[in-house]
This record gives sequence, C-alpha cells and structure tokens, in this order.
Amino acid sequence: MQIADDDDLTAGDRKIALLVIEDDENISTAIQEYFSRAGYSVTTAEDGVAGVQAALNERPDAVVLDLMLPKMDGLAVCRELREKAAYIPILMLTAKDDVVDKVLGLEMGADDYITKPFSLRELEARIKSVLRRVRAASRSESGNEDAPITRGKLRIDPAKREVTVGERLVELTPKEFELLRLFATNPGRVFPRKYLLEKIWDYSYEGYDRTIDSHINRLRSKIEENPENPQMVLTVWGIGYKFNDER
Repeated sequence: MQIADDDDLTAGDRKIALLVIEDDENISTAIQEYFSRAGYSVTTAEDGVAGVQAALNERPDAVVLDLMLPKMDGLAVCRELREKAAYIPILMLTAKDDVVDKVLGLEMGADDYITKPFSLRELEARIKSVLRRVRAASRSESGNEDAPITRGKLRIDPAKREVTVGERLVELTPKEFELLRLFATNPGRVFPRKYLLEKIWDYSYEGYDRTIDSHINRLRSKIEENPENPQMVLTVWGIGYKFNDER
C-alpha cells in the first residue's frame, strides 16, 4: 500500500480509498460527501458483516469504523480485519466518551479513535495523521530507510514491511510492526510503557498501559517460540519492555 504525502490526496496514481462502516445514514452520508469533496474515493457499508467484506474485497487505504453496528459490532470487525488484512489503518468511532471503549478498541488493533459528536475537519485530521504514521512506519529508524534488520532468526524488511522468523513469514498489524522494529533497532534499550504509547499511538493519557501489554502479548505469540518464556521481547518489570541485546 502506498500512502500519499501530507497534502497530496493520492496513493500512487489514484485517490486515497476510504471505507466508512457506519449504520447511521446521516453520519455516513455526511462523511461520504465531505471526503468525496476533499478528493477521497469513499465507499460505505451499513453493518459489520458488509464492512468486513468490503474491506477485504476493496482493500482501502483506511477504514472509519463505528463501534456500534448491526450484525457484527465494531470490535469484532476490527478483530477480523486485523487477522485477515492486518495492514489496513482503522479509525474507530464511538458514541461513548468511555475510556473502557477506547482501550478495547486500541487493544483490538484500532490505530486511533474519535468520540461522537465530532467535526468532519477533526475526522479528516485524524485520518491524515493515521496515514502519515503508517507511511512513517515504513521508514527505518536508521539513516538507511530500507535496510533489513536481522536479530538471530528474526528478519525485518522495512521496504517490504515483511517479518520472518527463520523460514516462517509472520503477519503483523501496523502497530505490532512498529513496536517490533523499534525494539529490534534498539536492542537492550528499555522502553517505558508511557514512551511506547506516545511514540507508537501518539497518546499521552494515563490508564492505557493495558493496550501496550495486549499488543506485546500478541506480538510475542507471533514471533516467539514459547510466548510464555519470551527470548526476544523481554519485560523489564515495573518499567516496560526491551529487545534482548544478547541475540
């Protein structure tokens, strides 16, 4: 997936494709009309099942996903998309100003969230921010943006956004990829949870530590031989996490 520059609403030689999964017709229509005028290509779906099908069939550049949906709720949609189309950025809409809903959305793999009611300008700014972060995540922390990173059996190819452990190809979500690359490019460095939340999610609020832990657990389940006894991504008790500098 190619992501546009900040002020360029194209992805390669086409418009940015936005999928809106929202059952409120007024909200869906307002988003569609606003972003169509702004130069996006917009598709809509009215329930969770149709939304999953549209996302998998059309592979949009970003998804705007309502939390409360008929047939399949937003959390279930997010979970399924992360399993089948891990790289698609997801911005979740919620009608509740509830930390629990926001944390659950982030734990399921949402890249950002916005609480209703919201302004369409704010929604556009959030979507641009998510797309910008995804583009930035494809660049290496080092001066050589495309240089593969090898740590023992682990190999990360930023140019292809591919991760392999030995001969096994590992499918990671955008946040899992960002976390792993950050760790692997800085072996031995301890990253506090607060730093990871600000660096990877762009949040600075307290109470979101569980989001970090959930992503680390899922990352370990994909790359570690024994996730219960991790050898790559290590816990530094009371602080955060680090990549094993002995590998």
